[in-house]
Amino acid sequence: MDDYLPSVEVRVIDEEKGKGLFALHKFDPGDVIFEERPLVCAQFLWNQAYGYLACDYCMKPLETAEENVRRLTGIQDLQLPYPECCSTRKDEYVECSYCEVSYCSPDCRDQAWEQYHQVLCTASLLGNTNHPLDELQDAWREMHYPPETASIMLIARMIATVKQAKDKAGAAHLFSQFCHKIKSSSGDMAHRLLGRQFQAQVEHLRQLIIKGLQDEDLLQWFTADGFKSLIALVGTNGQGIGTSAFGVWIKNCDSLEISEEEQEKLNAFIHNLYEKIEKETGPYLNNEGSGLFPLQSACNHSCVPNAEATFPYNNFTLVMEAIKEILPGEEIIVCYLDESNRNRSRHSRIKLLRENYLFTCTCAKCESQRCDGDFTSDSEADVK
Repeated sequence: MDDYLPSVEVRVIDEEKGKGLFALHKFDPGDVIFEERPLVCAQFLWNQAYGYLACDYCMKPLETAEENVRRLTGIQDLQLPYPECCSTRKDEYVECSYCEVSYCSPDCRDQAWEQYHQVLCTASLLGNTNHPLDELQDAWREMHYPPETASIMLIARMIATVKQAKDKAGAAHLFSQFCHKIKSSSGDMAHRLLGRQFQAQVEHLRQLIIKGLQDEDLLQWFTADGFKSLIALVGTNGQGIGTSAFGVWIKNCDSLEISEEEQEKLNAFIHNLYEKIEKETGPYLNNEGSGLFPLQSACNHSCVPNAEATFPYNNFTLVMEAIKEILPGEEIIVCYLDESNRNRSRHSRIKLLRENYLFTCTCAKCESQRCDGDFTSDSEADVK
């Protein structure tokens, strides 16, 4: 008998807001509310092109911490102290048996193959530079320069997952649970990824998807409106994922039992590394991508959240943690904005949320700032 009791429940709130996620028991700050793996995830294409090496299935870094920091700083002979704090195990890495896609373990390779990679593997056409999936990725990169917020490969992996599934209708239904509105409820705004400047490019992407992945059981996804709904789906529901071999090394260094003098020396060394990385690479430290998580996607937004998504295993597994006390029956709410945008003005926050999520925020913070003036954060001297 399974003694597991669910900690959360998805409920329909109303027609306008849709569904939400609610706590079934009390959570204190720091408590894990739930863990989940994505239905699909994908590394951002520019992130990949810049040399951020990650497992093609779970996004675990494929560099050692030392290789990672050498690339980020541009210092090729840099050596990290305490190499035992690096968790990378390169002896376990494997590639697809037919193409050059890399994985952190045979298990990840096998799971990718069973779920979607049989359809997406281009081994039989490696010499063909005009393969539609290669063209698809090139076209997306041309449309969306860093910082990225979505990847066309999420759509490709959704389609391939359904194509490979024994129960295609069931697999397609898994993705139908995600919000995929093209326009806001009032119809006054289309999703940012479907803006006027992208219309011709979106049609080009659709033709490449048809050329490479058309399936008779998914014809509704390949129509003009159906494909736009897929773009809106990944743009609206994609949860950012970040992993870092260097980050894990730093975390493990925090647990070292060393003298106070050694700790001060290590702290100074790490601080110096961050300065070098900032100068060489800027803020882009991690392997970055996005994934579709059913429970996380059911969480509504607030600029004053009570929970946040974390990735403590340095792969695609999401752990939702409480950051405030949450009582039984209370809605679990997260902030859809990244850290760099959370403290911007109400006007800027609402603009970002409308462009990316097609709603106007009315959380307590936004309502309390209604009289603060109608300006963007670009003019705010106190916002970094």
